[in-house]
Amino acid sequence: LKKQLAERMLTAELAHHLNTETRQGRAGNHRNGSSPKTVITPSGELDLDIPRDRLATFEPQLVAKYQRRLPGFDDQVISMYARGMSVR
Repeated sequence: LKKQLAERMLTAELAHHLNTETRQGRAGNHRNGSSPKTVITPSGELDLDIPRDRLATFEPQLVAKYQRRLPGFDDQVISMYARGMSVR
C-alpha cells in the first residue's frame, strides 16, 4: 500500500512538473520511464520506481535525489491529506 501511494504521488509530481514546463514555453520534455530506488522507512525497506523525464529536470519532493531514508513517511502522507490532497 505504501509503495503504491508513494509511486502515485511521485507520478503526480512529475505530471505537475511537465505541465508547468509546458506552460512556461519549454516544449520537448516528456516522461522517460522510471528508475528503481530502495528507501528505508521506519517499517522496513521500500522498493520504489521513481519516474524520470527526458531532460532530467525533475526533482522529486517526496523522495529527493540521493535520499535513502524516509523517517516521517506516514506523517508526510497524513499532512498532505490535511492540506487537501484527495484520496483519488
